[in-house]
Amino acid sequence: MLIDTHCHLDAPEFDADRAEIAEAARQAGVGMIVVPAVARSNFAAVQELAAHYPGCAMALGIHPLFVDQSVPADLEVLAREIEQHRADVVAIGEIGLDFFIEHYDRERQEYYFTEQLKLAREYDLPVLVHVRRSVDQVLKYVRRFKVRGIAHAFNGSLQQAEAFIKLGFKLGFGGAMTYERALKIRHLAKVLPLEAIVLETDAPDIPPAWLGHHGRNRPDQLVSIARVLAEIRTEDVVSIARMTTENALDILPGLKTYTHHLK
Repeated sequence: MLIDTHCHLDAPEFDADRAEIAEAARQAGVGMIVVPAVARSNFAAVQELAAHYPGCAMALGIHPLFVDQSVPADLEVLAREIEQHRADVVAIGEIGLDFFIEHYDRERQEYYFTEQLKLAREYDLPVLVHVRRSVDQVLKYVRRFKVRGIAHAFNGSLQQAEAFIKLGFKLGFGGAMTYERALKIRHLAKVLPLEAIVLETDAPDIPPAWLGHHGRNRPDQLVSIARVLAEIRTEDVVSIARMTTENALDILPGLKTYTHHLK
């Protein structure tokens, strides 16, 4: 049994066959899918998925690449939604910083990130953090606010990985790890303690090698991604599945509410 700790199942790429995609994941052995919001505009869609699709759990947050279309009042809405759905929200996410795109407003990103870290601390919730080209800056803030969670799609250095682990974070590995040329990510997947790793797809994004860079990723691909991790580490895939599932349940304790869906 596997847990996809990061999948945008509400994305328009799944509008035509969302039910079939969710069922295919369940049949493949993906017992739980964490669906993070990216903006106020999709809070309701994520909530609906969690309510209607067995095994889907929701995280609520404002993504760093959506802050340009956000207003401070959205943070108030986020707080109210967390309060109203406290039993069902497993994390605040997807939040973080993204410095990959030049000239994107860093100050605005940092404002929304820190305000959401305050909410995580207030409600004692883990965070799903986006760290593209911003690992050190994200580390600075999560250290300041003393929160835990998952560093999503981790692609930093070994030293940065160890810093996150020291702070109680898990590191998300997915499709990027399946490319043979992704030497840094594959090295991290091999040498980091398995207790620090969780699996994710980021579907429909970051497709694994066998789907090609422009393919549509899907949560059922997590099974093959787990096999790649097992190959990289020369470990048994059953052990990989068991430990990464335990890791996900540890860092996202709200998932335990949904364990009756797990097989």
